[in-house]
Amino acid sequence: MYFYIHIPFCESKCHYCSFTSLKKKDYEEAYFNALIKDIKFQISQFNLSKNSIKTLFIGGGTPSVVEAKYYEKLFQVLTPLLKEKAEISCEANPNSSNFNWLKAMKELGINRLSFGVQSFNETKLKFLGRIHSQQAIFKSLENAQKAGFNNVNLDLIYDTKLDTKKMLEYELLHLEKIKPLIKHLSAYHLSIEENTAFAKRFHYKKNASNLMRFFIKGIENLGFKQYEISNFSKNKPCLHNLAYWQGQSYLAAGLSGVGFYENQRFYTHKSLQAYIKEPCFRNIEKLNLEDLNLERLFLGLRSVVGVKEKDLSSAQKVRANLLLKAKKLQFERGRYFNKNFLLSDELALFISS
Repeated sequence: MYFYIHIPFCESKCHYCSFTSLKKKDYEEAYFNALIKDIKFQISQFNLSKNSIKTLFIGGGTPSVVEAKYYEKLFQVLTPLLKEKAEISCEANPNSSNFNWLKAMKELGINRLSFGVQSFNETKLKFLGRIHSQQAIFKSLENAQKAGFNNVNLDLIYDTKLDTKKMLEYELLHLEKIKPLIKHLSAYHLSIEENTAFAKRFHYKKNASNLMRFFIKGIENLGFKQYEISNFSKNKPCLHNLAYWQGQSYLAAGLSGVGFYENQRFYTHKSLQAYIKEPCFRNIEKLNLEDLNLERLFLGLRSVVGVKEKDLSSAQKVRANLLLKAKKLQFERGRYFNKNFLLSDELALFISS
């Protein structure tokens, strides 16, 4: 089983962010008490036993704005259920993850860090609504190394209106400087989402496919292999995210959490007060075969997972083979694989239409 825990607290709201995040207002104690109830409920509901959790991912929000002591009780509950070499990830921001916090989280069992860097350029950081500096990035990486972390990911954002070839070369130059300190990279092209500061400001996104390809090639030239539209790794992928793309079952605890088990999706409350009051509440969505098929198509074609031929209908196989003849797809070991992840949505829509 794969387990996600959502920490909704942030110091500030980034301009592009559509995830559920709130400023801290002394809710940590009540929220973490609710989380423990939620986690214990799911342990019982899904009969989780010793060594049953393969990966644990603590995301947000910004988990690093919450003191490490609040995570201790979570790990008292979860540690007995974790596999011996489970991947245990936690997100952090450069400005809020000091050495003491990192060291304490390492001692709790975190073995993979994901820093929300987004850019090395000060102007671009301000444009995105980030509150850390370039210097804070280097300091946080130095602290992570001192605390004993050797599996670190950085998140970057590109395809903004500020991105030119020169800007992307600047990002790649700084990536090269810190390359020895990281093993994984997530590079997301900017999305304009509702209920964000960037909502309806479509000109903030450049939509420059030539620059996207340039940046992806530059990242790969630094030794990071692309294995999903937004993810690159030196040696091995993030096992937790890979489970999503493979269509594996996963559980989620926390505000606005979304879990998936067999053919059902489970949603927690979206209101903080409601979640604290009823942490075990779930709104259940039942997915039909068509829903699951479409999801497998989109996830498989945006990653190295690919799509099984046997999962496609006769009509879908015909369209997939047309893409194969056009050299847009490859076929190996009973699966169709996408050769250009930037076209993944278009290819999935063509096959499913």
